[in-house]
Amino acid sequence: MPTEEKIKLLLVVTKLELGGAQKHVLDLIEGLDKERFELFLFSAGEGYFVEKAAGLTGVTFYRSRFLERSVNPVRDLCALIELAAFIKKNKIGIVHTHSSKAGVLGRMAARIAGVRRIVHTVHGWSFHERQSAAFRWLAILIEKALARWTDTLIVVSCADEHKGRGAGIVPRGTYALVRCSFNAQAFSGSAHQMCRQALGFSEKDIVLGMVACFKPQKAPLDFVKFATAVKEKLPQARFILVGDGVLKEAIMQQIRMAGLGKDFILTGWRQDMPEVLSVMDVFVLTSLWEGLPISVFEAMASRVPVVATDTGGIRDVVIDGKTGFLVEPGDVTGLRDKALHLVRDADLRRSVTEAALMRITDDEFNRDVMCRKIEKIYRQGQEQPLHV
Repeated sequence: MPTEEKIKLLLVVTKLELGGAQKHVLDLIEGLDKERFELFLFSAGEGYFVEKAAGLTGVTFYRSRFLERSVNPVRDLCALIELAAFIKKNKIGIVHTHSSKAGVLGRMAARIAGVRRIVHTVHGWSFHERQSAAFRWLAILIEKALARWTDTLIVVSCADEHKGRGAGIVPRGTYALVRCSFNAQAFSGSAHQMCRQALGFSEKDIVLGMVACFKPQKAPLDFVKFATAVKEKLPQARFILVGDGVLKEAIMQQIRMAGLGKDFILTGWRQDMPEVLSVMDVFVLTSLWEGLPISVFEAMASRVPVVATDTGGIRDVVIDGKTGFLVEPGDVTGLRDKALHLVRDADLRRSVTEAALMRITDDEFNRDVMCRKIEKIYRQGQEQPLHV
């Protein structure tokens, strides 16, 4: 009998920087059935994960000359033409887009090229409450238009589906909830004394930290405000920020102005995240808006209690008072109070971290489970109901 022809599948992500959407795409490439799918990846030419993506087997990786995160009408038009041509040349059967910019250009290009099936994963919507009313209205209008070309809108959290439906964004097919995968076993949570010493912390230090890109969405300047408030109540507190980005100079200036230069460590991006997380006594996330942040998963798997801002999707894993604590975005005092409560109560830390570990080791976060669900979405005819 003749061998079944492979389905040509294109994954599109704006930039392979260090982030949840990017890790998700790489997990898909590694976990999808290569006997059934011929994989292609289209992304910007630069990014933290570019070398890793280039080294993966079973995928054709195309580095765009024009695709970038910022809005640039000329380059965006060139990227659209480039992507549509790539789809036609390789006779792509399914296009699956990730992240907001790729979601716009990728779905437009797929439509132009006549692709028979279009899927988009929402890693947090392009619109949020912090935008101006006009920009938010425009973002929703674009998402509504693109949804009419989208067979399945995959969401990684219940909050994103609720938010999308509330804004009137309805795909021509359906919504499907599929969690991002996570390898909890890679994060042992054991104490790494050598890493603690290498970073300059003593045994007596209470270390509070955050892992995030230094951009307005993550509000890293709020973390510095939080650190200032904590230091007033807890003199032995010290702080670590893991990441980099456009706000780095502003962060350093605010640290100096607060007189916290000796208490802060900025590590840049690190590849030894299990070790770095293990030095933390409390993990803090100050985001103003968010999808479902992978950094929280990593902290929970490392048995580090989490205090974070309530940005919607995070509620699926951080159950306030049980698997961590949530406060409103921008509530620096609330972050401080919850963090200090955890620092001072060992029994609470123990119960929170145990419950958190059980939550993120659930099968729905398993890579194989995720990939099999998404493969089912790829195969599903758009006229049929979808149950994943």
